[in-house]
Amino acid sequence: MTERLDLSRILIYSHDSFGLGHLRRCRSIAHSLVAQYKGLSVLILSGSPIIGSFDFKARVDFVRIPGIIKLRDGEYTSLGLHIDLEQTLQMRESIIYHTAATFKPDIFLVDKEPTGLQGEVTSTLEMLKRRGAINVLGLRDVMDDSVQLKAEWERKQVAPVLEDLYHDIWVYGLEEMGSPIEGLGLSAAIKKKISYTGYLGREIPNDRNWVSPVNFDDPFILVTAGGGGDGVEMVDWVIRAYEGDREQPYRAIIVTGPFMPPTEQQDFHERCEALSNVEILTFDSHIELLMEKATAIVAMGGYNTFCEILTLDKPALIVPRSVPRQEQLIRAERAVKLNLVSMLDPAGERDPMQMAAAIRALPGQAKPSSANVSGLLAGHENIAEIVREYFEPSANESITA
Repeated sequence: MTERLDLSRILIYSHDSFGLGHLRRCRSIAHSLVAQYKGLSVLILSGSPIIGSFDFKARVDFVRIPGIIKLRDGEYTSLGLHIDLEQTLQMRESIIYHTAATFKPDIFLVDKEPTGLQGEVTSTLEMLKRRGAINVLGLRDVMDDSVQLKAEWERKQVAPVLEDLYHDIWVYGLEEMGSPIEGLGLSAAIKKKISYTGYLGREIPNDRNWVSPVNFDDPFILVTAGGGGDGVEMVDWVIRAYEGDREQPYRAIIVTGPFMPPTEQQDFHERCEALSNVEILTFDSHIELLMEKATAIVAMGGYNTFCEILTLDKPALIVPRSVPRQEQLIRAERAVKLNLVSMLDPAGERDPMQMAAAIRALPGQAKPSSANVSGLLAGHENIAEIVREYFEPSANESITA
């Protein structure tokens, strides 16, 4: 049953220009909230170059800010403009600030980066707090190894921003999976701002206008590398497994992701042409529909893919990356302990026969639901309830006091 929050506004900031995870998480939250509350409008600020490839519900829109990507050496550079980084950052900060000033959100939800890319949202947080808006930081269940994250947040001077400019911190996961800020030495006042929402269940899009890129006549295992920028090793390992074990009982459909380097993509496509039971695609904006049709899933274990695995209740093999962040590895190890998934660590030799055996066993693996974890997928419902409380006069009085 929906409620009305007429003329209420939420602004969501998603910093990333590389990959799909941040954008897809923000879009999922926006769609859930406008479905729950009639009259609510949500605007997403994003640096993603492919945000226009996605469908958005009524009362959800986006503003594209100039893209920036992180290079292998850790430095940033402009994605599409032939101007220097400093100018691009100035443009981004100005667009973010003036969009927020004009849109006048009741809630400003910042995804993952407390101060934004290179500190670009701090001025907006300050302005919106002065205006009485509610600033919220949304964090994944796992951020990174605590030693690395502590050094990063100290360098970015995150703690004072969390203390002074944020009202709340939402963790999109369960306390049983651990705290994303454990070991960072943050104050008790900051820790009191944390709410664990549960994971964000995925809404499966309507397939009425979807043209399937593959046939579903025979069962298949879906292999997804997410955005693909860091999925080369996993895809190579799976293809070598099928090259070494030509009698695999299930065919594989591999989705490399739009950000996988073109040279590697071409090599993978050529190798898959020689395999009768492997098909390969670059991208599908409705990958949830492929997941729904799959018998099982092989994935790297990014946050959004993990949520889709839980939502669709699919047996899953996680092959997490551990560089430059250990987020996926930590999430996979904790999920294995809760009997939600199985895992292969790519840090070893990546034996193709080990992967082949894991793929053979995957369709018989227990589904995540068999673990009976309470509140596992309650994220959207809990976020909607928190938002409703924000808009109650008594709640607002206590928040802004």
